[in-house]
Amino acid sequence: MNTFAALLTPGQVEQIHSASLEILETVGLLVRYEKARQIYARHGCLVDSETHVVRFPRSVVEEFRAFFPPTFTFRGRDPKYDRTLPRDSPVVVTASSAPNIIDPITGKERRSTSADIARIAHLVQELPGIDVFSVSTLADDAPLEHFTLSRLYPALKYCLKPVRINSKDLEDSEMILRLGYLIADSEAAYREHPFITHHFCPVVSPLTMDYASTEMLIYFCEQQLPVYPTIVPNAGLTSPMSLAGTLAQGNAEFLAAACLMQMVHPGTPLIYATLPTVADMRSGAYASGGIECGMLHMACAQMARFYNLPSGGYVGLTNAKLNDAQAGYETGTSSTAGVLAGMDMLNMSGLLDALKVFDFGKAVIDDEIALMLKRIKQGFDFGDAELGLDVIAQVGPGGSFMVHPHTIKRMKTTALLPKLADRNARENWESKGSLDTHTRAMQRVREILARPSVAGFPAEMDDRIRAAFKGLVPGNLELPSLWR
Repeated sequence: MNTFAALLTPGQVEQIHSASLEILETVGLLVRYEKARQIYARHGCLVDSETHVVRFPRSVVEEFRAFFPPTFTFRGRDPKYDRTLPRDSPVVVTASSAPNIIDPITGKERRSTSADIARIAHLVQELPGIDVFSVSTLADDAPLEHFTLSRLYPALKYCLKPVRINSKDLEDSEMILRLGYLIADSEAAYREHPFITHHFCPVVSPLTMDYASTEMLIYFCEQQLPVYPTIVPNAGLTSPMSLAGTLAQGNAEFLAAACLMQMVHPGTPLIYATLPTVADMRSGAYASGGIECGMLHMACAQMARFYNLPSGGYVGLTNAKLNDAQAGYETGTSSTAGVLAGMDMLNMSGLLDALKVFDFGKAVIDDEIALMLKRIKQGFDFGDAELGLDVIAQVGPGGSFMVHPHTIKRMKTTALLPKLADRNARENWESKGSLDTHTRAMQRVREILARPSVAGFPAEMDDRIRAAFKGLVPGNLELPSLWR
């Protein structure tokens, strides 16, 4: 059984829960979507018909909290990539929906396109530390009628791992499902193994449920397809300028969304997913790279265990504009804190500048960080053979373990052997060009993008998809022109 780092005492966890119940009962949430208000009213909440504020009696929250299931599964197009929380944690997910990308040839920032998504999908498929592809960027070339499909189609075409996406409205969502049915060969086959996970932010802090995201959350709960919400309070701007106050408000917002899901369909799987931050009040900047983001995630992981739920969210983020030292220490410190605290899911890979820009080199470096985080979670093996008392006795004082069979058997498994981190003597490093980590990462990007895809659709499946969605982006995997 794992023992996790804790920032909160058991009494403080209870205090946050009690404070959240008080917020829900006395302040309530402004709920803009009428169907959601009706669902809340039918299940015992108090709805003000004029203000649209919904208040939650404590007994109602406790009743529907009892339906929270303890696991959540991401399914891939190939079932061997399925990942279940918390059993397979930490599950590492790409951060998502950046509008821009660092061009891999020029190194300059530009708008991302569907062709970039195809390349990113192929990269994610080949990176062993990344488990789920939450589509990293938008597609600037997307036709309005295919805004989401232009992201999802190349993502699914070149990645067998689970894919996570959001959608803007019901029509958009129905197109996503049609695409899933075509890939799976039938609606029944898709529903048997739904390889698209849906994600929304239905609560706009402070304490407001929006229209479209709430509608979509309800829709996928009704469909009994994988979906979960993320709560995003920002201390000083959309939540109190204190860690405890932000945690209490964010927890109340999560409970409101989670209870709605259980009211729609009891037992609907979900994740206690968050992105809590503290604003930099010198400028109002969105400080997603701040260590407080990691601290709040540590506390959220404790609250999730209190509710017997898997936890996760956007952690290991950075405000850095380049894939530099700031990017490394901001990603490394908060993601390590999250793993030590028991986070099950980490949305952490590939993005710079507070989630606005994707960088290929950053994704490869984050993959190595992810493997390190998984090694931390693996922990120590305390079997008799691992303690090695007989080996220590055999080698004795002044001896060497280097050629002992015990060492040879474990030389590739005890320690993670990184592909990017340079451990050579300086002379060897200099003889190989004195390359920094980002340059080595981009070399690996080029090597991966030059490989053929193992995930591409069969031609007849691609023909069916393109016939069903006229004018869809090409979605082809190609090397950048100067790398060919």
